[in-house]
Amino acid sequence: MKNIVGVDCTGNGKIIYFSTEGLHIKKNVTVVVEDENHLQFGKVVTDEHPIDEKKLQQKLGKVVRIATKRDYLRFKANEKDAQEALRKCKKLVKKHQLNLNLLDARYTFDRDQLIFRFFSETRVDFRDLARELASIYRVRIELRQIGVRDKAKEVGGIGSCGQQLCCSRFLKDFDSVSISMAKNQNLALSPNKINGCCGRLLCCLKYEDDVYKECKNVASKSESAVSTMQGEISVLDVNIPIENIGDIENVGVKSENN
Repeated sequence: MKNIVGVDCTGNGKIIYFSTEGLHIKKNVTVVVEDENHLQFGKVVTDEHPIDEKKLQQKLGKVVRIATKRDYLRFKANEKDAQEALRKCKKLVKKHQLNLNLLDARYTFDRDQLIFRFFSETRVDFRDLARELASIYRVRIELRQIGVRDKAKEVGGIGSCGQQLCCSRFLKDFDSVSISMAKNQNLALSPNKINGCCGRLLCCLKYEDDVYKECKNVASKSESAVSTMQGEISVLDVNIPIENIGDIENVGVKSENN
């Protein structure tokens, strides 16, 4: 067994799990962790809990130490320098006439790497930009292109339900969403009905999909005959949301005489 904690190293809610390496770590403390041969500064966002090492699908990073005041000051200095690097990079983007929208910049805690994230609807050849940045900052430069769903998470907004976007409010990762989920729920397949602010299928289509599929498996099929105490009737339609799941065999059943 190995004890692990979830840590947010980027401030955008994405949780990465690390081995505590025998340290007793509480939720909400800041730590220095090692991830992919780099040191990162982050905040512990889950309680410590054990996990069977045999069930791990990938190698875990480790918590190096609970952050000190010196670590925190170094982290804040990195943030300040990264913001200056972002301003410089925006000027270079204009110089190289690149069609991309820079979102943020971040140093790894050990300053071995400087990471820029950007959004673009097309593929961008940023090799010249990366070489010039590397010559200026003398560190490894990484330019990460993110998708429209990631951009919506960063920008935020209000969904058609009137609530703040799920992605910016509580979703940590994006699950795969398919058009079949909308069909399972008998939704109108109009883009303005089933697409979110990002232009992709609504993330919430995933939430109830398993329930709809389960209910459809036990509900009477359309145009099938059903025997009742009033006699045999024909199923004209099945409307799952308005019926009692505990009495699912009667969902959407209507008499031909009605």
